[in-house]
Amino acid sequence: MPVLPYKNSLPQVASGVYVDATAVIIGDVHIGEDSSIWPMCSIRGDVNSIRIGQSVNIQDNSVLHVTHPRKSVSSGIGAEGFKLEIGSEVTVGHQVVLHGCKIESQVLIGMGSIVMDGAIVRSRSLIGAGSLITEKMDVEGGYLWLGRPARRIRALTAQEMETFAYSAAHYVRLKNDYLHNA
Repeated sequence: MPVLPYKNSLPQVASGVYVDATAVIIGDVHIGEDSSIWPMCSIRGDVNSIRIGQSVNIQDNSVLHVTHPRKSVSSGIGAEGFKLEIGSEVTVGHQVVLHGCKIESQVLIGMGSIVMDGAIVRSRSLIGAGSLITEKMDVEGGYLWLGRPARRIRALTAQEMETFAYSAAHYVRLKNDYLHNA
């Protein structure tokens, strides 16, 4: 698996994590137990840190990156820049871009979505496919968000709320199949 250092930072990948041979993980990246990184993903913690929790699946062709710290805060970015934090039991669909944002636990981000710098996606949020979460947006949990830019559409049903844990568990089983049948 292509896990590469950047300067003095080597990615830390917990036991039981599946990383596809075509994915690339660089720099200050920590990935929690039972997570999975699928084909052609780029996770680049070169200019700030990336933290990924347990039972997270990052699906094919997704890009995870960060914003570097700035000496001047006049840009509105702030001295710390924007790191990327992902909680536990998060499903990140195919071709998603997560850039310098915070994704809390039990979130599903639909295919082709983009989450920008400083945004926070709260627990138990469902981000519909192709949505754009703009810079510094605070996405309230318990709702379906959809559009470019994303808007709160409606409250999630009880059945939809169950999909967060179901999807995470499904991907743990799937990555275990890949690890044991390699």
